[in-house]
Amino acid sequence: MATSIAGLHHVTAIASDPQRNLDFYTTVLGLRFVKRTINFDDPGTYHFYFGDDTGTPGTILTFFPWPGARRGRAGAGEVSATAFSIPFGSRSFWTARLKEHSITFSEHSRFGANVLAFQDPDGMSIELVEHKETHPGAAPRYSDVPAEYAIQGFYGVTLLLKRLEHSAELLGVMGMTQIGQEGNRTRFAPEGEALGRFIDILVDSKAPHAAPGAGSVHHIAFRTPDDAGQAEWRKILAPHADVTTVQDRTYFRSIYFREPGGVLYEIATDIPGFLIDEPAESLGEALRIPAWYEPSRSAIEARVAPISLHKTANTVSEVTK
Repeated sequence: MATSIAGLHHVTAIASDPQRNLDFYTTVLGLRFVKRTINFDDPGTYHFYFGDDTGTPGTILTFFPWPGARRGRAGAGEVSATAFSIPFGSRSFWTARLKEHSITFSEHSRFGANVLAFQDPDGMSIELVEHKETHPGAAPRYSDVPAEYAIQGFYGVTLLLKRLEHSAELLGVMGMTQIGQEGNRTRFAPEGEALGRFIDILVDSKAPHAAPGAGSVHHIAFRTPDDAGQAEWRKILAPHADVTTVQDRTYFRSIYFREPGGVLYEIATDIPGFLIDEPAESLGEALRIPAWYEPSRSAIEARVAPISLHKTANTVSEVTK
């Protein structure tokens, strides 16, 4: 049997302006800018990674920031909300912080947990869920969010789909079981208490189909520890989905497939991680590209825009590439 899927490894979305995207996730949400690399399928554009201090699997939100990208249209067949876990008792801190940054938000309860819901500058739906479980990861060192209030990683995601049955069956193949239901929302989770383990399916048979663009989630990735575990999952999933060959993403290896409702899934390895090409102290400061693109580095650097990194509270460090 393959090693159980513990939860999310990362979520990848689409943004428009690179600097605005970086500013929001580091200076508003207090995440660490873990890695600055390129889109391996579009090497003239960035791929940003945000997470905890070292990019622990289960904390990583990544973006393809395409300057000038048109706004996506929310709808069925995609992730409709990405939720982070915040420590129990930190809601008042986050409501005050969102107000300080003029972020419009709403508050509600879901499955007994307090939820703060808002959008990022591109319209991506973000939630902060006050969670009684604690996941003491490394708080980002270049953030003014106190460690006791820092985002701990993912809580989960919500998929907006037209139907439940076939998508639920595939989650069952992946070792997830139904653990709750509220109205047209059904929650699934694997065993254990790992970060990002809650997968909610919100069913709306009349929802329009989603159109990708800025503010859309491109795909979600689930965790497997290593290459052997990933190979086992590829065998298990092959009768149920059209699974790709293994793709080398430098910091992890990936396989991809679409679930029946249209959401693109990935299973990514925990290894080798984000510390293989730069130390923890300077993560994200230099543009990192895979070896096969190194001969084109000058052309790539000429195409991507300079960005400013926020390295310490209220201090900006100017870094170009």
